[in-house]
Amino acid sequence: MSVLTRPAGDASYPTSPTARSTWRGSRIIVLLGLVIVLVSVAGVLFGPESGPSRALDPDDTTLAGSKALAEVLRSRGVPVDRVDSVEAAAAKATTGNRLLLITDMSYFDEYSLTRIQGDRLIVGDLPGLDVLAPGVRTEPAPARTRSREPECSLPAATAAGSAYLGGAVFRGPTGATGCYPAGDGYTLVSFPQAGGVTTVVGDGGFMTNQRLAEDGNAALALNLIGTGRPVTWLVRPATPPVTELPGERGKSMYDLMPESIRWTVYMSLIALAVTAFWRGRRLGPVVTEKLPVVVRAAETVEGRGRLYRARRARQRAAESLRAGAVDRLTPRLGLGSGAGPNEVVAALAARTGQDAHQVGAALYGPPPVDDAGLVGLAGYLDFIERQVSEL
Repeated sequence: MSVLTRPAGDASYPTSPTARSTWRGSRIIVLLGLVIVLVSVAGVLFGPESGPSRALDPDDTTLAGSKALAEVLRSRGVPVDRVDSVEAAAAKATTGNRLLLITDMSYFDEYSLTRIQGDRLIVGDLPGLDVLAPGVRTEPAPARTRSREPECSLPAATAAGSAYLGGAVFRGPTGATGCYPAGDGYTLVSFPQAGGVTTVVGDGGFMTNQRLAEDGNAALALNLIGTGRPVTWLVRPATPPVTELPGERGKSMYDLMPESIRWTVYMSLIALAVTAFWRGRRLGPVVTEKLPVVVRAAETVEGRGRLYRARRARQRAAESLRAGAVDRLTPRLGLGSGAGPNEVVAALAARTGQDAHQVGAALYGPPPVDDAGLVGLAGYLDFIERQVSEL
């Protein structure tokens, strides 16, 4: 056994990587990471803002929009006018008999819409449905949106065949025709009333750009909307009416925020990251200092033995002796580090000619009961090691 010492005149020196060596080895990775982060942030801050998807909007080209349906209608000679207010829809109605397609009722008054004469197509269980479609009741449980068969006599549905419908489930008034059944009701209900024919569908998925080409979705949409009359397509307004907005003079919370609030948030995040790095930094590299005194290996061994003797730790001492002997004997016997007790004992007995039971008791037997037994065990292990070394 030996003890690592340094000459008395040598200064302390670090054994772990220093800040300079760590920076030299990782600066390329850090710089590349910073470049990627800066480019990403710049793209988000200064890139063009893309608007959110507008469901069932005839001008929206995303999967949820209905741009494809609107273009097909226009190609068949059906004018499609997109409006986002009741006043605009009423103005269009004065130009002649039109179909009013209602896809959203978030900011509209249903009583004002009822004064617009003509056919109506209502998509979904919208607020004010009981006023727009009198007598239609909505079932509590919605239906899963999937391909369904019409199973009715409505010409627009029978000509289209199966369609991708679901969502709200309705029961119509007396004289209504229900198609595409689901549960105890229908996902499409059509009935005549004083101002024209009103049709209600539970979900507008079959009208979207994503689903229009599937099943008979396009045929059903064209049969319901493309009747040859102009279409007034009512959608949610991009800017809600002032009376519907919170805040002073109809401004939203984001409008009331100063323009510099975004940079304030970014600076706060950077300050938080710097503070976390500062408080979580390491105390520095491990430093090996010179020993105040030089201790000989023999004295260290002797002191450790006295501690074992004072604590009567015969079992611990025997385990240390046996483990050291096995570690030193195993490579000399040509065995691997994972060799089991039986292999070690058999190899030692064959190499030294000693009794296998005696060798096994010395290496893996019970601990000595007294100090004399421990001394004898140490001597026998030393004897076996010398025999193996000499052979």
